Amino acid sequence: MASRPEIAKNPKTTIAPMLSVRNGARAVDFYKEAFGAEESFRITSDSGDVVAQLSVNGADFWLADESPDHQNFSPESLGGGSVRMVMVVGDPDEAFQRAVSAGGKVVSPVADQPYGWRVGRVVDPFGHHWEIGKPLAGSS
Repeated sequence: MASRPEIAKNPKTTIAPMLSVRNGARAVDFYKEAFGAEESFRITSDSGDVVAQLSVNGADFWLADESPDHQNFSPESLGGGSVRMVMVVGDPDEAFQRAVSAGGKVVSPVADQPYGWRVGRVVDPFGHHWEIGKPLAGSS
């Protein structure tokens, strides 16, 4: 009998957002270009709808084509979103510019904030807002 690895009794809890989008295939391409995302998992239905897991430097998130039948709506359908993504990176200026060059729109440029962060906000072509920044040295 072949040995099997032990199944963890208490696996680590993780929380990864799932973004609802229109045109999931295009969204996967955007996140790869804008954030350097790597695709970990993807299924595509016969109709072309996509569910994908992506990772940006080890930070996982999912995306799926919207599905009103499952009460899964994109910000485009809702007229805006209720969540902002916060992406902490070593070089917010470079990451922000990469996202804008890929097609993101500037909401607020990267700048030092009085609360101890260097951060800017961009909205992606699918209506999701991303705050890209990092704590400033000496900030908690």
